[in-house]
Amino acid sequence: MAKESKKDGKGKKNDKGAGHGKDGEKGRKDKKGKKDGKDGRAKGRGAPEPRPAPERPDTPLRPLLRAPAGERLDLGAFDPASTPGGPDGKAAGLAATAQLAVPLAALQERLYAASTAGDRRRVLLVLQGMDTSGKGGTVKHVIGLFNPAGCRIRSFKAPTPEEHAHPFLWRIRKALPVPGEIGIFDRSHYEDVLIARVRELVSRSQLNRRYAQINRFEQSLADDGVTLVKVFLHIGYEEQRERLLERLDNPDKHWKFDTGDIDERALWPEYRHAYELALQRCSTEAAPWYVVPADRKWYRNWAITKLLLEHLEELDPRCPAAGFDVEESRRRLLET
Repeated sequence: MAKESKKDGKGKKNDKGAGHGKDGEKGRKDKKGKKDGKDGRAKGRGAPEPRPAPERPDTPLRPLLRAPAGERLDLGAFDPASTPGGPDGKAAGLAATAQLAVPLAALQERLYAASTAGDRRRVLLVLQGMDTSGKGGTVKHVIGLFNPAGCRIRSFKAPTPEEHAHPFLWRIRKALPVPGEIGIFDRSHYEDVLIARVRELVSRSQLNRRYAQINRFEQSLADDGVTLVKVFLHIGYEEQRERLLERLDNPDKHWKFDTGDIDERALWPEYRHAYELALQRCSTEAAPWYVVPADRKWYRNWAITKLLLEHLEELDPRCPAAGFDVEESRRRLLET
């Protein structure tokens, strides 16, 4: 998809937003390592080694990233290179993400175990974002922390002829996780109010009906035990260009490049507006949106891991009690 651009008085693209509150950072990531960390200081000869992040209170991340429900949203006010609530720099971020792996895996196992006793709860992570924002990278680096046997991953491309013959939520319902699973959607039903709006594939009145349908659908999922974690991966216009150039510069990445990506960049303002409307109209108490700055891949991975952990901790799934006499089974086993 395309990307967001703001223009200054001279017509130049300006991608600097207001940041995520006090935690927003102004230093941008440099592919060649010129900048890293929150202060954006240049790394070079004689530069100090990165220091471990100081201990932080376990501040919940959800309030920092949650999109306000029903309020007008300006994505230009969110700095895609910021690291709200995050560790102090890349090295600390990678270490912090690794430390979350053990409790995350334990909670996943408990969620699955609870389902064997009739617990219908499950988690659905919805990933949306402009092209190169890191949807696939999130699946690789974050979902890789889980046991794959308990995950259901689905990537939604352009609808097939069969899918076109059904209502737009038909293919979504077929891909939902079952009780005990963690589902991951790489793109989702929101494509039908994003690209459909930008490309004018349906009327505005039909688009408005779809927002309402999505809200009712997600409320029904929540009522049935689905915890929705909807993440908008917020990447900057210039950062997208860098990532697309990296694909062109590396023959092993040419398969990931589509010349249509260049055409889509021309529609960046339209896509940004479509996202703003979707986040405004469909961020509800039952299914809020979270805006995750995605220019820094290490922060993106840490933030989504932390969001999943917070939701699973809130669910607090429990392993079911034994439905048999444990001591009697122990005695019999020792006799064999």
